[in-house]
Amino acid sequence: MRKFVLGILVFLLMFPISEIESEAAGSFKDISTNHRAYNEINYLAQGNIVSGTLDGYFRPGKVVTRGEAAAMMGRALNLNGRKRATQFSDVGSQYFASGYIQSAVEAGILTGYKDGSFKPGQIVDRGEMAVIISKAFGYEFGGTLSGAARALISRGISQGTADGSFGADQKIIRADYAIFLARAVNYKLRLTPGISYPADRSVTEDSVPLRTGPSNLYSSLGTLQTGNKVEASYAVGPWVYIRLGSKEGFIHSNYLNAPFGMGNQKILNQQMIVIDPGHGGKDPGAVGYGLKEKDVVLSTSLKLKSYLSRTPFQYKLTRETDKFIELSDRVAFAKQANANVFISVHANAYNGSANGTETYYYASNNSSADSKILASKIQGRLVTAWKLYDRGIKHGNFHVLRENTMPAVLVELGFIDNKTDNAKLASDAWRREAAKAIYWGILDYYKEKGFYVTHLYNK
Repeated sequence: MRKFVLGILVFLLMFPISEIESEAAGSFKDISTNHRAYNEINYLAQGNIVSGTLDGYFRPGKVVTRGEAAAMMGRALNLNGRKRATQFSDVGSQYFASGYIQSAVEAGILTGYKDGSFKPGQIVDRGEMAVIISKAFGYEFGGTLSGAARALISRGISQGTADGSFGADQKIIRADYAIFLARAVNYKLRLTPGISYPADRSVTEDSVPLRTGPSNLYSSLGTLQTGNKVEASYAVGPWVYIRLGSKEGFIHSNYLNAPFGMGNQKILNQQMIVIDPGHGGKDPGAVGYGLKEKDVVLSTSLKLKSYLSRTPFQYKLTRETDKFIELSDRVAFAKQANANVFISVHANAYNGSANGTETYYYASNNSSADSKILASKIQGRLVTAWKLYDRGIKHGNFHVLRENTMPAVLVELGFIDNKTDNAKLASDAWRREAAKAIYWGILDYYKEKGFYVTHLYNK
């Protein structure tokens, strides 16, 4: 069944000036079961990595532009595809692939030109395609076209052209790009299927789905449980291809006890940050001097969102309006988003007799060490920015901390029933300072974890 909204988004992939996305997987009118790229196109379509026109065609013989190549690769790697400003003079914020282009450049997969352009409409040749795939999947290729070609041929991703060469200068069409990309993602589609499993990992949560592809759109092959020992082979963005006995498939790296593959490359645009403005709707939270906690924390969180919007990070808010959300639903939201960091924003109250800023973390789960680091970084920045009494970081047995599986903290900006603290909580300017402080605390955390974030402090 064709869905109109998805259809619009997919059409963009076909025609960069427009924006339309896809038909149901395997329903393309011009891709029959005997088409040479049927299996690969169908596989990628299941994960919305490739798509077709609004009227149901894939156009396998159409050449691929740099913008389209960035979008397809970005979807395969789960890069941040949110449309936004880029560093290129010829890629505006509303261009359909602007987010994927910027993310791929920041990840070192794509580059622009010396004149500051990206040339999104320029046709991709087979040599450039080989380099893009080699960079995206971490293949050693010596920085040359011939090296990239050998990397693909040696893995059974390509076999060259009829004349015995790789055909590096030949323009690549959508069918061939789909073939190469699908084979890079799923080794079973390669000409010579075969991989090694060089690393051992443990599963950190129960009922983790093992999937046929690197996204939640792919079907489940079963579930894994806490403590399962798995063998890891290769990474596709934040997803890892693993084996457990006779089972093999993709699992999200969030559910493994240590990074693997792309996770070790510290790519920011694969990091999902969930911001949780506390209370909302029928639950006003604490109240002081006519000020409601739910309003303060929403305003601060939306300002924090504006800082994150200028970075490669992916981000989501549990609420962006005045609505009530159950605690369990906040946790479920973060897990569904595959969050790497969870920050709940609140304001305190204690009969007007207490004051200051404090940050909580849960000290009794697998992510407690990282939660403590995150809490200390945010607390330090808030105290410096707001100049309120430093109440420190503390263990907190709160539902949104205890039940979450990623590093999670709960920030108490100040006491809403204390006159001095309330004056800052009520001030739009001071809320912006709080948002900036939390943002810098997030950057401090990622810096501590080995990510390069220095260039983001002035965003």
